[in-house]
Amino acid sequence: MTYSLSNRGGVPQFSRPRLIVGLSGASGMPYALRLLEVLQGLSVETHLIVTKAAVQTLAVETENGFDMARSLADRVHSNADIGAGIASGSFPVHGMIIAPCSVKTLAEIANGIGSSLLSRAADVTLKERRPLVLGVRETPLHLGHLRNMTAVTEMGGIVAPPMPAFYTQGQTLDDLVNHQVQRWLDALGIHTALAPRWADASERQNA
Repeated sequence: MTYSLSNRGGVPQFSRPRLIVGLSGASGMPYALRLLEVLQGLSVETHLIVTKAAVQTLAVETENGFDMARSLADRVHSNADIGAGIASGSFPVHGMIIAPCSVKTLAEIANGIGSSLLSRAADVTLKERRPLVLGVRETPLHLGHLRNMTAVTEMGGIVAPPMPAFYTQGQTLDDLVNHQVQRWLDALGIHTALAPRWADASERQNA
């Protein structure tokens, strides 16, 4: 698998990029496992944080998902370890993604509450002006959710809920998952060829 890495302003560049991956308790764990699998294939160094709620959701939505997630990551950090390296801006990483991201985690980040390693690492990512992508998973949304999304966006974060795209004419759930993972990685400046991309009318007719 090949990919290209965008040189975004303020983002440190490495021979092997580092990325923080957070899993919180919202639904959507198949996305998370595929994301980790793809990042491993891209030789991206992953630092994984899994909340207690995420462990519960993994048990409901996947088979042995927690063990799989741990095996796919380069480093696994306890969410209680507020003194971990990734809690400091001096620890160089390309960026961070939380997928799935619960509205509880969204609220903590929006209000600067760094009481856990997950929310602290996200806060550090924002203050260091590194890309932060939140795959918020909730519906319907009340005004508080929307205001928290606005706050994170105003701070420089990217709110990117998982949204299946049907123009790719995917035939399986895996196709839809791959497309979403590709979109999240695009937002981080990591470009892959996991799924078809939108083409103009002439290109679609000749395909």
